[in-house]
Amino acid sequence: MSAATTSAFTASGSVLARRNPTVKLALLFVVSLAMVFVFDPVTPAILYAVALATIQASTRLPVRAMALGHVPFVAFGLGIFLVNALSRPGQILWESGPVRVTVEGLSVGGSLALRTLVIGILAIGFVASTDGVALMGSLHQHARLGSRVTYAVLAGYRMLQEMPREWQTIRQAHAVRARLRPDGTLPRGLSAYRRAAFALLVVSVRKGERMAQSLESRGLGLSPRTTWRRIPLNSTDWLMAAAVLAVLGGILTLSHVLGFLEGYDALFS
Repeated sequence: MSAATTSAFTASGSVLARRNPTVKLALLFVVSLAMVFVFDPVTPAILYAVALATIQASTRLPVRAMALGHVPFVAFGLGIFLVNALSRPGQILWESGPVRVTVEGLSVGGSLALRTLVIGILAIGFVASTDGVALMGSLHQHARLGSRVTYAVLAGYRMLQEMPREWQTIRQAHAVRARLRPDGTLPRGLSAYRRAAFALLVVSVRKGERMAQSLESRGLGLSPRTTWRRIPLNSTDWLMAAAVLAVLGGILTLSHVLGFLEGYDALFS
């Protein structure tokens, strides 16, 4: 993956990128957990609209990057919506032969689909504004994540970053030794990609083995480790957490007062 492609999906200089990764991860978990107990379509729709506007304003992601990030969540949410709309029993809204759509299916399916979009937009904002190294360093400092897990994940993360370059090197090496086709072009069939993928697997396994031996030889986890670059956790991070929780609580309360909020009872109504 090129640097230009990578930068299109990141917001390193944004307002959200300056916030503590552990706090952002905790907020993502709390909001996602709250969504588990919501089964009406109105509440997650409001949450999604608020989250989309806030994350777009705080990350300044390009519209194309935001749209591409939505693709897997939209596809998954659409599948959930269709399954519930066509299979959930209840009051029949439309019927044609063996196909029928129920009111309860539309309501629950819409709720689950919008819940997926809420979690999706939060995940997009988190990934776009959070550096992997800073995340693991913050978890080690502020969430007391063990040294073995922290540095092992960091080593794996570094290997993933280097994989595109390794793939390019392997493809270039194969191109030098490959026999040209009759028209003078390089072979690009499935077998060529299979050989390159197998070579990348072998290289990654060997590199992982050497890295594990290196970490073990340094006594990783046997004694407390110092941190060269500390990840700050200040009052602004706590204010952001308080604001997110206040907005979440306010929307849930307002939805309950207006009579929209539904819990697990919606599944059995």
